[in-house]
Amino acid sequence: MDYIRKTARLNGKKYAAYGKTELEAMTKLAEKLAAARRGEELVSGSMTVSAWYAQWKATYKDPKGLTKKSLGMYDEKYNGYIKPFIGHMKLRDVKDIHLQRILNAEAGKSKSHVEKIRRVLREMFSRARKSRLIPYDPAEDLELPTAKDGSHRSLTDEERKVLLKVAETHPSGLYILTLLYTGMRPGEAAALNWADVDFDHNEIHIHAALESGTGRCKGPKTEAGVRDIPIHAALLPRLLAARGEPFTPVFTGREGHRLNSNSQYRQWSTFRRAMDIEMGAKVYRNKIVESMIAPDLTPYCLRHTFATDCARAGVPLETVRWLLGHADISTTANIYQHRDTETLKAGMALLDGTGVKSGATSKSS
Repeated sequence: MDYIRKTARLNGKKYAAYGKTELEAMTKLAEKLAAARRGEELVSGSMTVSAWYAQWKATYKDPKGLTKKSLGMYDEKYNGYIKPFIGHMKLRDVKDIHLQRILNAEAGKSKSHVEKIRRVLREMFSRARKSRLIPYDPAEDLELPTAKDGSHRSLTDEERKVLLKVAETHPSGLYILTLLYTGMRPGEAAALNWADVDFDHNEIHIHAALESGTGRCKGPKTEAGVRDIPIHAALLPRLLAARGEPFTPVFTGREGHRLNSNSQYRQWSTFRRAMDIEMGAKVYRNKIVESMIAPDLTPYCLRHTFATDCARAGVPLETVRWLLGHADISTTANIYQHRDTETLKAGMALLDGTGVKSGATSKSS
């Protein structure tokens, strides 16, 4: 039996519907047009990739309680890197080669960025296949192109010297020193109450973290995140001097409230600016016009520096893992294994017999 086809255009886009009778075809076409006017599409393999993305995100992502930052990642990767390539295509026409070209176009950029694009592709096309909208999943075997690891680094000797000097007087000094001397994540520091700073046992108890993109505190992602960190001797007097009531936050913003994502950013940016000026940055009308500080200096560099300091001191890898709160020791190893010149020289000295072995004592004259 031949089917009757009816077509119409709306906002420059062509719509088609089929039916055994002219009435059936017209009815289906009217439904499509009405859905399009409501900003919807009939869910099928013939819908565009952009229409499916909107339906998929609204149905499977928005209700999950993800943070605004996490949801924004999906829109940023789709609108910026996926939509220009395949947004106009019918869902059923997308092949794996189309998706691989999207990833290949991002070769040389950060590994995290490329992995997030692949994640969005995998999630939306996997759901399309499970929903029987497409016969196979074109994102299933996507390969990552060459990308930069983008790992954080340790402070240079000069940066450490300037940081310690600025921390003596800067309002964010205690916050910055806590990150440097404990290796905790910025969100974990923001969640601290004074009751978590155990002066009797010289420990800081970590059991919560600021949820990314919000002002809410929640439990850690893994059990390893719950831990006790001994208080560094250089940090102890600063904490004692600032000691507050047990159930008040250790670190607050300008208005006295617990740090949130915005106030954390302000704490770091103002401290970083003070470091920049201390390093000789040129300032004109209170604005830095020639910066001297490295652009890749971030709060997580302080966590990396803590791990590097542990390596230089000969702290075992397993101990560093617990101090940093890593569930997987390989994560710690990626930070711990570095090419610090002094550490390498010390290791070679032990190998060739010119150095002092751990635990050995030197003879006094």
